Amino acid sequence: MRILISGASIAGPVLAYWLTRHGYSVTVVERAPALRSTGGHAVDLFRPAMDISEKMGVLPRITERATGTSRMVLHPEGGRRSVRVELATIFGATSDRHAEIMRDDLSEIYYDATRNDVEYVFGDSVTAISPDGEVRFEHAAPRRFDLVVGADGLHSAVRRLVFGDESGFSAFTGAYLAVLTLPETFGVDRELHIHVGVGRTAGMYGERHRGEARALFLFRGDRELAYHHRDIAHQKELLRTAFRGFDSEVQEWLAELDRTPAFYFDSITQLRMDTWSRGRVTLVGDAGYCPGPAVGGSTTLAVIGAYVLAGELARAGGDHERAFPAYERAMAAHVRGSHAVAASAAKTLIPTSRLGVTGLVQATRLLSVLPASASRAFLRLTTTSARVYNSMTVDDYAPTIADSSTTRVTR
Repeated sequence: MRILISGASIAGPVLAYWLTRHGYSVTVVERAPALRSTGGHAVDLFRPAMDISEKMGVLPRITERATGTSRMVLHPEGGRRSVRVELATIFGATSDRHAEIMRDDLSEIYYDATRNDVEYVFGDSVTAISPDGEVRFEHAAPRRFDLVVGADGLHSAVRRLVFGDESGFSAFTGAYLAVLTLPETFGVDRELHIHVGVGRTAGMYGERHRGEARALFLFRGDRELAYHHRDIAHQKELLRTAFRGFDSEVQEWLAELDRTPAFYFDSITQLRMDTWSRGRVTLVGDAGYCPGPAVGGSTTLAVIGAYVLAGELARAGGDHERAFPAYERAMAAHVRGSHAVAASAAKTLIPTSRLGVTGLVQATRLLSVLPASASRAFLRLTTTSARVYNSMTVDDYAPTIADSSTTRVTR
């Protein structure tokens, strides 16, 4: 059985890994000319994703490449006193197994685990999919596949081709996210600095492995902004406008906009679909059920989804008419929980009032002075996201073959 995956970021390579372990022949097509190695932001892997990564044999590399950020300094708008808290207090209380890692590093780790067993095609994209599995590409000649999986993110081309325009499934949360790369000199060793005000939050942290720093911006809009997701110049101007007059340190970060080697800007949007499958095509990760970039734990959800999809296909013997509904049933509760967490997290991270800013500052200050045991108890009671992600469970889908590099199913 020949399976095409569109997208080589997170869900794509994880899905490819498990499909090959179950004996299928896999091709991954990626629009970018090479694996992305600059830009991106730090993402969280919670216990279920860590467990799956351990099964893949890549956990040591993930641990090695973890950001190592250990302290958070919160700066309230208006010159009020800053608050410093050890992140170990937060992560230790909210997850019994957790890693923070740069998204591009994680993508590279998963890619390396599959590159010898999977055909990767970079610099191309899917332009048409016929009901019988013929796929047309922007550059390459048409090819026929038994199944096609869209793992190509929030703005999925596969989803658009099969299900229609994105606007029919997207739910705007009222907020936006931007990330830019800064010179290493901006970073403070192992510290995350966050400036928070009404309707806007900005943070910066060093990236010790790459010798860079990242600045992350979250802000709310009174209305949905009009921009094209490839119009970088317009996006930068929107970001400058949103943070005009905000803290002087934040203005120093924004001054690097025209020099940054990597920039990302998008709305924090959830995808809500009744089904992620149609005919021979299905979706995984952000392409099918994005909970919201930066607020919803989408990376953990993508890893889980990829593992479950591959496992259900193997369990059904490659019969997608049985496997796709089983995959959707297995993921439904996880997706609902993730969407709910994202909506709550967005309100906390981007306060809508001065009272909200004060509440965030006071909660952080409380964590900084409570004894460790009391801090952990407080966080277990108040941190919804960790409870949701750590409670996610999946079946153990044992691979049908020991080494996919020597055996493949080509039905």
